Amino acid sequence: MSQAKRRRVIAGNWKMYKTQADTRAFFSAFLPLVRGARACDIVVAPPFTSIPAAVEASRDSGVAIGGQDVFWEKEGAFTGEISPPMLVEAGCRYVIIGHSERRQFFGETEQTVAKKTKAALVAGLTPIVCVGELLEHREAGRTEEVCERQFLGGPGALTPEEFSRILVAYEPVWAIGTGKTATPEIAAAAHRFLRKCAERKFSAEQARAVRILYGGSVKPDNIQGLMAQEELDGALVGGASLDAKSFASIVNGCEAAQ
Repeated sequence: MSQAKRRRVIAGNWKMYKTQADTRAFFSAFLPLVRGARACDIVVAPPFTSIPAAVEASRDSGVAIGGQDVFWEKEGAFTGEISPPMLVEAGCRYVIIGHSERRQFFGETEQTVAKKTKAALVAGLTPIVCVGELLEHREAGRTEEVCERQFLGGPGALTPEEFSRILVAYEPVWAIGTGKTATPEIAAAAHRFLRKCAERKFSAEQARAVRILYGGSVKPDNIQGLMAQEELDGALVGGASLDAKSFASIVNGCEAAQ
């Protein structure tokens, strides 16, 4: 499968920002700015309470809505958790799993990432499964070791059929919210390594087909440089996705780099 057949994705992760009113205002400003976007899929992941507002505001626009996390059971005595069918009913098509903040603050492990991913797939959601190293790992030369462990324990625990239905996001934690961005070359090298992990675990064909997004201080002024790298199949955008003009510039920058 050639690079031309790996359709790029620009996903915005709003984290713990935006009320329902903020969400409606965002889409009112954002959608006219990306009306001509055709080459990239666009995903927005608002907080749980703003998902219905986002679904309604983005209706018929082609923009897909995602959850920022999910639990692996359909229902039960799990206070504060959200199940995959609940996300689907609310109108979500995607879900982010294993984000570094979930790992850092909420005890996410490779095992829980795998369980959440499988449950999301059963419900018909498309998981965006995150992997990436801390600054201390990179400085110690352990980037590949950490990425391989997270890949094998999470996406690598899936069946080949399940793996064919996920996206992977490489997010070097040292570049998230720090203003530091992995150079396009650093990002591409990590993506190539993850593709090698996929080839060893699954097959060369599946390694070529899997879409790997880059996440880490993606901004309008660096999106085209990042997307110039064939290995990068889009971006998982944090802070810059909160502003309609900024996020639209990233989407349109991805379009221009096709």
